[in-house]
Amino acid sequence: MQRFRQPFWLVTVFTLLWSATASAADYPDFVTLVERYSPAVVSINTKSEPKEKDRPWHGHPSIPENSPFFDYFKKFFDQMPELSPQPRSSVGSGFILSADGYVITNAHVVEDMDSIIVGLSDRTELPAEVVGKDTRSDIALLKVKADTPLPTVKLGNIGKVKVGQWVLAIGSPFGFERSATQGIISALGRNLPSDNYVPFIQTDAAINPGNSGGPLFNLDGEVIGVNSQIYSRSGGYQG
Repeated sequence: MQRFRQPFWLVTVFTLLWSATASAADYPDFVTLVERYSPAVVSINTKSEPKEKDRPWHGHPSIPENSPFFDYFKKFFDQMPELSPQPRSSVGSGFILSADGYVITNAHVVEDMDSIIVGLSDRTELPAEVVGKDTRSDIALLKVKADTPLPTVKLGNIGKVKVGQWVLAIGSPFGFERSATQGIISALGRNLPSDNYVPFIQTDAAINPGNSGGPLFNLDGEVIGVNSQIYSRSGGYQG
């Protein structure tokens, strides 16, 4: 009996090794994708300076000036100290569309911001200006000035995207620059409750605050979408 056990053990090990090798070969090579295309992904830091002090009482549409309550509320709120306005800041992502410095991001990332700083993969920070914006599709085009040509992405054909395809998201979730997550295309043509219909790509790749404006790659390294919204109770992938 001892002579029959060893060949069986050898065959079992060979089968397991062959299965593991086959599974590894079938799994997408995300390492190469990240190394090749993450240099074209940027972080975007924005700031908005306060414009003026906020008065406690600005009136209210439901209380007209001829109302007997108008003077009462005005006097009450005017006795309160003025509220000092606070600067706003946010973190987002983007990707370089052309070597001469055109960058794509979400419109809501740069909306009403006074300062926009684009962070490159080599830690260089460049000021940017908004040269185009479409709030309906939530897309903004930025321009930066660089001394040397910048790494760029390739754009894919959305018409060839299929549910179930592997995808790679790269961005700055919570400010952690060039973080990569993988997943699949979960659905196409999704729309969220809003006034305007915009067909979204749904993916199960982990997306969190700070990913907004970052690219969604297919396995050919082509950008097939811009990470824009998170639909969850917590506002992040974890919820």
